[in-house]
Amino acid sequence: MSSTTDALLHPGSPAPSSGNTSGTTSERRWEQQLGLDDLGRPLSEVTFTVVDLETTGGSPAGGSMITEIGAVKVRGGEVLGEFQTLVNPHAAIPPFIAVLTGITDAMVATAPPIESALPAFLEFAAGSVLVAHNAPFDVGFLKHFAEQQQRPWPSFEVLDTVKLARRVVTRDETPNCKLSSLATLFRASVTPDHRALSDARATVDVMHGLFARLGGQGLQTLEDVQSLNGKVTDAQRRKRHLAEDLPTGPGVYLFRGARDEVLYVGTSRHVRKRVRTYFTASETRSRMSEMVTLAERVQAVECSTALEAQVRELRLIASHRPHYNRRSKFPDKHHFLTLTAEPWPRLSLVRSVKDRTMAHLGPFSSRRTAERALAALHEAYPIRQCTQRLGRQPTGTPCALAEMGRCLSPCDGSADATTYAAVVESLASTLVADPTDVVEALEQRMRVCAEDERFEEAGTHRDRLGVFVRSAARSQRLRALVDCAELVAARREDDGRWAVHVLRHGRLSAAGVIPPRADANTWVDNLVASAETVVDSRGALPASSAEECDLVLRWLEQPGVRLVRAQGEWTCPTRGAEGRLALISAIDKARDAGVPSDERGLPRTVARPTR
Repeated sequence: MSSTTDALLHPGSPAPSSGNTSGTTSERRWEQQLGLDDLGRPLSEVTFTVVDLETTGGSPAGGSMITEIGAVKVRGGEVLGEFQTLVNPHAAIPPFIAVLTGITDAMVATAPPIESALPAFLEFAAGSVLVAHNAPFDVGFLKHFAEQQQRPWPSFEVLDTVKLARRVVTRDETPNCKLSSLATLFRASVTPDHRALSDARATVDVMHGLFARLGGQGLQTLEDVQSLNGKVTDAQRRKRHLAEDLPTGPGVYLFRGARDEVLYVGTSRHVRKRVRTYFTASETRSRMSEMVTLAERVQAVECSTALEAQVRELRLIASHRPHYNRRSKFPDKHHFLTLTAEPWPRLSLVRSVKDRTMAHLGPFSSRRTAERALAALHEAYPIRQCTQRLGRQPTGTPCALAEMGRCLSPCDGSADATTYAAVVESLASTLVADPTDVVEALEQRMRVCAEDERFEEAGTHRDRLGVFVRSAARSQRLRALVDCAELVAARREDDGRWAVHVLRHGRLSAAGVIPPRADANTWVDNLVASAETVVDSRGALPASSAEECDLVLRWLEQPGVRLVRAQGEWTCPTRGAEGRLALISAIDKARDAGVPSDERGLPRTVARPTR
């Protein structure tokens, strides 16, 4: 087994590689595959569309219109094309604007409207980075009219030459950052004259002049330039070197502080590229900016597959509990619903289930969620909810629930033991196999509430139903995988290689990628033989964690996954809760979208599945 897999199986052991280590065989293998994009996108390889607008005023919200669009597309210092059109504003151009730009009402009378000009410009600029001098003005106008036309705005990246100039040019060189001043400073070949195409051409020369200065400071990629906006601190930019020696394949990265403590753990299919984003404008989270300021080094652990990296991330977060990670730090905090072993059983909310053969529901990530599922079950089954111990012949007094007909009332001795046992048996079946009784009971409650115009109460039942069905579906899926002693599965990845994973009782025990020209059967046999031994604890949770099991299940359920071998059965109940998930999702979407519901609270556009 590789050292990567060894460390995966034993998360407490030293990591096999770090950000300050280079020259390993694995890293050299990845280095052979590096491209220009691995260190960011070099400015010489990026296509820019420099745009300028002329308008009738300063704000589209105030009714101002576009009168001219000019743009120049460049890459590597070469002009690839130009775009220019007058635009009919369907309104009179103010006299002072006409004097400033030279554009008159007569000139735009036969020009295309913005409804025609904007699509043409977006087609011209497609796939490029937008550049403008005072970009919020120009891009703001374009976005406004795209929204007005109900036209989706492309996900353009935007550079503002005004902001770049303020970081690069000093007051000694020019008194301000106006386009005319910068054009003079950088000796632009075109003089700005308040016409769109001329100003766009001048902006191209200014942009190249700014890029030349940035290159002298070691900023040569688009990501470097983007990091110069106000959202990226100097401390972040100074630590860009922390990503230089990281691997370029899938793996986990750990930001470490001054005392070598783990500040943050993350994962990526391309570790180096992902870590670099923490030092650029693409990282907008204030917590991450603070974390980067404290970081002294970045440690990386290479993994064979993306799934292995995700699993390792979960285990490292649980092990180190980093301050700046918000999720997965407490994988053992779970709640379950189970039937008690008493003469008169009841549902109990517990923290663990030591024998998963007992009827149970969970794990739940929070007590509140578990209580909602518990309330849903009590709507369908009139078993006792009191917590006192009852003998076989109780002689207590009935509670309020018994008087309301919502409990069989074993506490006063009036309940028939055979009838109560039948109800408990039906409840146990619901927990592990068939949610029909709960679904129908809650639908009935929703119907009654809706007829009485108690819509808030109907919504409460709807939410309980959703929680129960999702929890039951997850519980059944986890139980099926945990019951299986071993699964070996493979999937052809996007790069054409076969990723293989060995799973034992829901835990990822080994992972790898079949090398080219290797005998697949022999290679898989060796991987299985070297995989971690997992002892079945017989508990409700997998040998790893519920979150890891969820990750594994999502991978197994992807299109293209093939089962290589299995020990034991991997099955889910025929009438299980998964068959109800589509209906629950439709209800939630309809609620969020405001779609009318029928008397059961179901969206009228969704047919209830037949049984």
